[in-house]
Order: sequence, then structure tokens, then C-alpha cells
Amino acid sequence: MAKWIAVLLMSVALRAQAADADLDKRAADLENQLRCLVCQNQTIADSHAGLAEDLRREVREQLAQGKSEQEVLDFMVQRYGDFVLYRPPVKRTTWLLWFGPALLLAAGAWLLIARLRAARSRAAEPSPSEEELQRARALLDKEQP
Repeated sequence: MAKWIAVLLMSVALRAQAADADLDKRAADLENQLRCLVCQNQTIADSHAGLAEDLRREVREQLAQGKSEQEVLDFMVQRYGDFVLYRPPVKRTTWLLWFGPALLLAAGAWLLIARLRAARSRAAEPSPSEEELQRARALLDKEQP
């Protein structure tokens, strides 16, 4: 009888351990999809900020309650907005996040090209001839008392 109880307890412990491993994997996957709102360039899995710890705890609690990964992500987006997602979806409200850097790069390239063209056109202007320089000197000499 004691053997059967020991076997039963071992099987329960192994199931719990397997469930914890599954929960840990699911939580780790979600933690790598969520942005730390304090650090902003790290996931909550990589961040040591207090808010990241709270978000990791919230993710694990919701998964332990039986919520799906999508339900947890939806909860986080509802609470913190699309910015909490490390890879936010492309939609009207996140358009600037996705295309802003490319637009800034294009604007910078356009400005650089415009400046180079202006400098080149200024350099391409002919210098005044000797006759024009003499006329200018004569005019300046007349104006001086």
C-alpha cells in the first residue's frame, strides 16, 4: 500500500513539474513579445526594471489562471496600448512607429542632396572678369570720402 501511495505522489509531482515547465515556456514566449515600458528597447524578459518584474508576474498569473497567450496579449494591449508589444502590428495608430525612421532617413537624404546641389551651383558661378573687378573698385573708391 505504501508503494502505491509513493507512486501516486510521484506521478502527481511529475505532472505538476511538467505543467510548471509548460507554464514557464509559455510565459517566456510572451515575455519576449512584450516591451518594457521603462527601458523601451528591451523586452520584459530582458529588463530588470520594477515594472518589468510586475508585468512578468502578471503574465504568469494570467497563464496560471488558464488564459490563452492571445488573451494575455490582448489584456496588456488594452491596458498599455500597442506600444507594449515589442513588434506592434502595422495599423493606422502605429504607422509612425513602423515608417517614421524610413521617412526621417529619406528627408535627411533629400536635405543633403539639396544642400550639395546648392553648393555645387554656387561653385559653378563664373568669377568676375578683370574688367568687372576694376569697375567695382572704381565704384567703391567713388563712395569713400
